[in-house]
Amino acid sequence: MNYQTFQPHSDLGSLISCYWTLEVPEENNSERQRIIPDGCIEMAFILGDDIKRYTSKDEFILQPRAMVLGQTIEPFYIEPTGFVNTFAIRFYPYGFANFVTMPIKDLANKETPIELLFGAYTAKELEQKIIHATDTKQRIEIIENFLLEKLNDKITIDNIVKQTVEALLSSNGTESITTILKEDLSKRRQLERNFKKQIGISPKQLGKVIRLQTALKMMLNKKKDNLTNIAYESEYFDQAHFIKDFKEFTGINPKEFLGNENMALSTLFYK
Repeated sequence: MNYQTFQPHSDLGSLISCYWTLEVPEENNSERQRIIPDGCIEMAFILGDDIKRYTSKDEFILQPRAMVLGQTIEPFYIEPTGFVNTFAIRFYPYGFANFVTMPIKDLANKETPIELLFGAYTAKELEQKIIHATDTKQRIEIIENFLLEKLNDKITIDNIVKQTVEALLSSNGTESITTILKEDLSKRRQLERNFKKQIGISPKQLGKVIRLQTALKMMLNKKKDNLTNIAYESEYFDQAHFIKDFKEFTGINPKEFLGNENMALSTLFYK
């Protein structure tokens, strides 16, 4: 697997985490890959062969070739049908809401073709430009011009939502909403309503995903040698709490995660 990341232009740096590309040669017996939640929204362009996304054990759909992957709160499986060549934009949790008018909650747990977000003509034009670009640098220039143009037409995201996401990110998902709101609980209903609209999931769900990310990175980079230490450093109540959250978002327990062939792609992203 050839996975690379690229940093955005400074004007988009507060909204976009990175651009990434993935190339995987065609294999005769490709493994299904389990994709686990990462708290981000992504716009992806499939430039190689089609990719299956399983909706049940045996049923699948083909992912749209130009799409937005909304927030997810449970793992799902994908499987390449041949050569993998993908170009994608990974937005911070509050980033993508600045570019569309559709409520972000309507994008959660599914792939949405970009034509439903930007209109058929605009989406087709953008997709063709991305397809015919000569390299990643040119694709980044194309998408940045497109996003900067969209950004100028949009109102910036609700400040209370942005502050909450930033507090969750800086605390690795452990900050409580009560603490973030500084005891002004009258804002809580407003936060919950706007958060789901602009982020796609609740503040509590995002916090759990971010905290799990911290634990996963420790496991993958071998910064802690046992689950008890990982649970402690990630500020879970105890090891049982850590394992419960881990299974909720990945579908397996932590010991099964490392070395699991179905987790190769997720492992690559998290490292």
